[in-house]
Amino acid sequence: MLVLAGCFAPSKADLIKKAEGASTKAELESALGEPSDVSKLGPIEKWTYKASDGAVVFVLAGDTITFEVTEGQ
Repeated sequence: MLVLAGCFAPSKADLIKKAEGASTKAELESALGEPSDVSKLGPIEKWTYKASDGAVVFVLAGDTITFEVTEGQ
């Protein structure tokens, strides 16, 4: 079953489109659900969402999304 789950992961473009307009942590989680990975350094958090073609990373300062990057293919 885990192998099949990867086949149905959204693409990076899908994740970015769903997150469009989100500017806070709560809005991002509402749009995309829980991130695949969270790392923290003081008030800075990096939320990573795995996609079928890589990953999308959102950097948050406090409660505010500061920028997003894509990783992978």
